[in-house]
Amino acid sequence: MAEITLPQLGETVTEGTITKWFKKVGDSVALDEPLFEVSTDKVDTEVPSPISGVLTEIRVAEGDTVPVGTVIAVVGDASSAPAAAASAAVVASTLASSNVSAPPPPSPSVATEAPQASAAPVPAPAASATGSASTSTVLSPVVRKLIAENNLNVAAITGTGPGGRITRDDVLAAISRGGVTSAPAAAPGSALTASAPQRAAVPMAVAGARDEVVALSKIRQLTGAHMVASKTISPHVLSVVEVDYANVDVTRLHVTEEFKAQEGFSLTYLPFIARAVVDALADFPHLNASLGDNELIVHRYVDLGIAVDLDYQGLLVPVVREAEGKRLRALSREINDLATRTRSRRLSPDEISGGTFTISNNGSAGSVLTMPIINQPQVAILSTDAIVKKPVVIEVPGFSESIAIHPVGNLSMAWDHRAFDGAYAAGFLSRVKLILETRDWSSEV
Repeated sequence: MAEITLPQLGETVTEGTITKWFKKVGDSVALDEPLFEVSTDKVDTEVPSPISGVLTEIRVAEGDTVPVGTVIAVVGDASSAPAAAASAAVVASTLASSNVSAPPPPSPSVATEAPQASAAPVPAPAASATGSASTSTVLSPVVRKLIAENNLNVAAITGTGPGGRITRDDVLAAISRGGVTSAPAAAPGSALTASAPQRAAVPMAVAGARDEVVALSKIRQLTGAHMVASKTISPHVLSVVEVDYANVDVTRLHVTEEFKAQEGFSLTYLPFIARAVVDALADFPHLNASLGDNELIVHRYVDLGIAVDLDYQGLLVPVVREAEGKRLRALSREINDLATRTRSRRLSPDEISGGTFTISNNGSAGSVLTMPIINQPQVAILSTDAIVKKPVVIEVPGFSESIAIHPVGNLSMAWDHRAFDGAYAAGFLSRVKLILETRDWSSEV
C-alpha cells in the first residue's frame, strides 16, 4: 500500500488543483501511466503514477486545490480495491459538501498500513485589499493572488465552485472580460472622492439561438489575462526586418537528409534564427532583460523561450536554458525536445518559467507579418513569419546587379519602449539579419 502525494511541480509552486483523474477506484495502474492531471499557476500537466498496482483510494476530488505534499490517493494491491471503493465514496461525499481534503474513514484493508492524512487547512478570509469582499469569503491562495494582482472586487465575481466558492477559472473569466476593479482607498487629503468615476464595465455578448457557445479553456483564459496585463503595462512598439535566407539554405538544404537520419527530426529555419538571436543579444544586452521597479535588470545569460502551439488550443513557452552556450545542432535538439514534450503535456512548471527573451514561431502557420505581445516581465519578443520565395536584387561579382529567386521572410519584434529606443531595437534586428545572411553555417551542423 502506497500513498500518492501531490508532487513538487516547480521551485515556486506551492499548490495545485486536481483537474482530472484518469483512473477510478478499483482500476489497475501501471508504473509511469498517467494517473491525474494537475493545474498550477504555471502549467497544466499530466502526472504519471510512481508505482504500479490498483487505485484503492482517491482522497482529493477533481476541482479541489491542495498544497504540495498532500496525500491525494492510495495505490495498493488488488485485494484492497473493494474496501477502498466504499471509502472513496464517503470521501467524495465529504469533499462535495466541505470542499476540503479529508481522510477516509478507517477500513479493514488500510487501517494499519496507511496513516490518515490530516484535513487540509481552510484558507484564510480574503484580504482587505480585495475591496468590498465579505470577510466570510473563503479563497484559495492562487485565487487570492490573482485577485490581488489584478485589483479585482471579490463581491463582483460569481463563484461556480462547490457552495459558491470562487475558483481560479472564475477569476480568469473576470479578467478576460476586463475585470471589475476595487476603488483604491483615498489617502488623507486626497482629491479622490466617493463620486470619482469608475472604469466602465466591458460589454459582453450574449449567445443567441443560432450561436454556438465554446467555453474558454483554463490556458486560454490565463493567456488572455496575461496578454491584457502586458498590453496595459508595456508601451508596445513594432519593428520589422526582411531577411534573405538563401545563405542559410546553402547549409540547411545540403545537410537536410543526413541531419534527419542522425537526429530523427527535420532541420528547420527556427534553430538558425534562435542561434542568430542569441549571438545578437550579446551585442545588444538590453533586449535580454526584465523590467523591475524603475530599473532594467540585464541578464548575463540567455534563457530562450520558444512559443509552442497546442493544436490551436493555446500556447506554452518552454525555455532553452543557457542558450548562449549552445551551437546550432544542440539548439535544434533542445527546441525539438521541448516542443515534443510540450504537446504531450510532459513539461514541469520550471521548464516554462524564467525566460529572458522569447521567440514566437508564427511563420510555420503561414503568417506574413505578426505583432506579438511581450511575455512579461521581458522587454521584447520576436515573431518569425513565413519564409517564401521572392524575386530579390543581388550583386553579381564582375557585374552590377541581377534578380534572383530567394527564400525571404520577415522578423517582427515587439518591444517595450521603456527599456530602450527605436535605434537600439533596429540595431539588434539588423545584427540578427546580418548573421543569418552572411555566417558560414556549415561548421555548426
